[in-house]
Amino acid sequence: MLPRLVLPIILLLVFIGTLSKACDLDQMQYGCRIYNAQCRCGYGCSSEYRYSTNDDCKEALRGRRSDICYRSKPCLNGGSCLQISSDPGFKCRCEGTGYYGPHCDKPCPGPNSQRFRGPFPYECVVI
Repeated sequence: MLPRLVLPIILLLVFIGTLSKACDLDQMQYGCRIYNAQCRCGYGCSSEYRYSTNDDCKEALRGRRSDICYRSKPCLNGGSCLQISSDPGFKCRCEGTGYYGPHCDKPCPGPNSQRFRGPFPYECVVI
């Protein structure tokens, strides 16, 4: 019975963690951001959409503006870099890499890991 409850509990914790990181309605805006060396535009948190127009974003890709993802490549182990306006200027997307952490540098714990303490990283959940 216990193994059947583990997956729904993990999914609920991931959902709650996602809600706690959501931005307020007054922080939503249209903008563009650099994601995997391409400009992506849409609506979202102002801290994640660094450029106000697609042209500004393309200028950054051409090197006319600072692109920390391209310049320093902070995401390891196949993580995708997303340039954002809040410090440190980037966010690593680690889902599906087998790693988690601010730079995708920590190996995901195994399902029976005795040494891991704290909440299970959502980047490590495999559905």
